[in-house]
Amino acid sequence: MSQASEQAVLDAVPDGLLVGGGWRPAASGRTFDVHDPATGAVIRTVADGGVEDGAAALDAAVEAGPAWARTAPRVRGEVLRRAFDLLQQRRDDVALLMTLEMGKPLAESQAEVTYGGEFLRWFSEEAVRVAGRYGTNPEGTGRMTVSQHPVGPCYLITPWNFPLAMATRKIAPALTAGCTAVVKPAELTPLTTLYVAELLREAGLPDGVLNVVTTSTAGDVSGPVIADPRLRKLSFTGSTPVGKQLLKQAADGVLRTSMELGGNAPFLVFEDADLDAAVAGAMLAKFRNVGQACTAANRFLVHERVAEEFAARVTAEVRGFPVGRGTEEGVRIGPLIDDRAVRKAEDLVGDAVGRGAEVLTGGARVEREGTFYAGTVVTGVRPGSEILRQEIFGPVLSISTFGDEDEAVALANDTEYGLVSYAFTRDADRGQRLVDRLETGMMGLNVGVISNAGAPFGGVKQSGIGREGGLEGIHEYLSTKYTLTPDPYR
Repeated sequence: MSQASEQAVLDAVPDGLLVGGGWRPAASGRTFDVHDPATGAVIRTVADGGVEDGAAALDAAVEAGPAWARTAPRVRGEVLRRAFDLLQQRRDDVALLMTLEMGKPLAESQAEVTYGGEFLRWFSEEAVRVAGRYGTNPEGTGRMTVSQHPVGPCYLITPWNFPLAMATRKIAPALTAGCTAVVKPAELTPLTTLYVAELLREAGLPDGVLNVVTTSTAGDVSGPVIADPRLRKLSFTGSTPVGKQLLKQAADGVLRTSMELGGNAPFLVFEDADLDAAVAGAMLAKFRNVGQACTAANRFLVHERVAEEFAARVTAEVRGFPVGRGTEEGVRIGPLIDDRAVRKAEDLVGDAVGRGAEVLTGGARVEREGTFYAGTVVTGVRPGSEILRQEIFGPVLSISTFGDEDEAVALANDTEYGLVSYAFTRDADRGQRLVDRLETGMMGLNVGVISNAGAPFGGVKQSGIGREGGLEGIHEYLSTKYTLTPDPYR
């Protein structure tokens, strides 16, 4: 990839705030830099929005709300479909942009363009399928109508790890439902959101329907927006501690909320598992996005009869993973997002080893420019290790063992989180029992990747509230109204 082609993609990204249909600088004139985690170099400078900018963005969303809510569902859907088509035409540029600002290998960025684009296509098709119901009340004295209506202006806060998909997964259902929105992308990776917002404008989205505020002071900007009584919906993807704080803020306004929070996914390998499939699934569930995914397998719980073979086979795979900048050919391990992420991986592995675990490969930062940590396999992880409690968010595969199904389920459920679980077994009855017994909002049974625009994404316990994607996703942005009218024959 030439430096000129990289610069051309970066130059195509707006560097301002999108407010009321136009790009503008921050009211304060401040800016902040966006860095390439593979090199540490500044790749773009963007507007650093403040409280005044957040208020202006919400003003624009409120003003545009009534007209967009009255816009025909077919028209709303066609805007999203045109945006999907434009995204596919520019998929190479968008993939490169994600790799430059987030670091993931280019092949994975290409896959995210496919995945993230599907939310635009899926919800463009759902626009005309929002339905209610009509019927006689049980007493026969009147007619009941149940209808769906846009919830109102939304505030959408997206994370850094999937810059495209996490934006489209929120923006698409909100706009489809007839809501307007203010988006606050992560400070570390704002460029993809800015690019997508301009793409939606090109697709015909009316002024003010979507507004974007980039900022280095998220709490300062978000607080007043969430407290504004005109806001009716808050959607957040990020850590559980931050999600809890936002829920407290949202409580004062009794806001509708969607929270996709932390995870601590168990990956169960039973004694009867197809080990070829389990190893392949492990590579996807752990190392996709360099392990920086809330759906990443965090705790590999392997039956004691097959643990040694499983460990040897995954180690052989991981040992061969090329490390490098995501634009380099064949790279599997790109940089972590920043130095804090590297230090966290170092600390978690160090704690596990200090308690008796063994590093089979990796286990250290890569001494080169950027924020790299080697693909790592740790086995014999003991109870009480921090790596079993904390979300790793890095390329570290940690293995513990179990003796029977009951123990496996107890270990898997021994966490405050409940986003996703994975299990590999040939026993169909056991698979069905695990569906019932594992305390997660999603499950991969003999598969290592589950995310799909047509499926509901979300967790239980402290992994969140609500669902994104699927038939359920649009209802997070709709209010249900019941109307009773007299029986016309009385």
